[in-house]
Amino acid sequence: MRRREFIALLGSAAASWPITARAQQRERLRRVAILVGTAQDAPGAQDRVTAFLEALEQLGWTDGRNVQIVTRWTGGAEAATRKYAEEMVALAPDVILATGSGAAVILKATQTIPIVFVLVPDPMGSGFVQSLSRPGGNATGFMMFEYSLSGKWPELLKEIAPTVTHAAVLLDPTFVAGIGQFAVIQAVAPSVGLEVSPIDLRQQNQIERAIATFAQSPNGGIIFTASGIGAANVNVIIAAAARYKVPAVYNQQPFVAAGGLISYGPNFTDQYRRGAGYVDRILRGEKPGDLPVQAPNKYELAINLKTAKALGLSVPQSLLARADEVIE
Repeated sequence: MRRREFIALLGSAAASWPITARAQQRERLRRVAILVGTAQDAPGAQDRVTAFLEALEQLGWTDGRNVQIVTRWTGGAEAATRKYAEEMVALAPDVILATGSGAAVILKATQTIPIVFVLVPDPMGSGFVQSLSRPGGNATGFMMFEYSLSGKWPELLKEIAPTVTHAAVLLDPTFVAGIGQFAVIQAVAPSVGLEVSPIDLRQQNQIERAIATFAQSPNGGIIFTASGIGAANVNVIIAAAARYKVPAVYNQQPFVAAGGLISYGPNFTDQYRRGAGYVDRILRGEKPGDLPVQAPNKYELAINLKTAKALGLSVPQSLLARADEVIE
């Protein structure tokens, strides 16, 4: 090779090095942590995480190629939530996706790692953000629902089970949103002829016993409110409601698919799918504090006719006509 050609080739290779280096830098492996506030076998839980991962891949992020996904399931337990939240902060990921209680713990541990939350009933009241339109800190995400939605549950319980006169409201009283939901239910219940009383979900080993004791009085029903510990124990609650013949209304469709009677609430899987969009935008350089908190855009009414039949209930045609899904 001639000397001039060799120098030209060497110069060409040297010129390409910065381009190659920049390409490698752009393709560095990012890390996304997912903290799920339920057990892996909770109804709908796996579907939600799968929807998030599929949406993230459609946006160009593939686990093992340009992003590493780290997932932890808390089972609704406070100790596990704290443990995994601390682990995730120590990993210093590029973004953390977390459900309500987990997001709250993480927010106390870091003011720098970007957080995208999902299934949070009251982001402002819980101190997650300064405002819905301009969160302002290191967190943004998706509101589970407005408290007014809780008023639909006693109405639906009375509509599908007209003989019900009193309802046990299953809630986590330490959860800010649990108090807010119960307040709305209390306000609406008298107008539909219901008396309501709370059952504390924190005593996990007491849940079935509490439902059994409540069921000893006739004409009772159950209202299941949104909480991490409730979702973690929903299989126990569904089984107890069936065993003791108590009609129950839930806050999401997967619980009805798993044997619950009736539900009304947002599409939680859709929130995870939309959460992938915010994770993508943060990975590409946007700040969470500049991304507005979004409200649900899908609400669903689901009815399980098999469960209704087992409870001896005849579902009104007017209710069936409004249902988004009827499980037979």
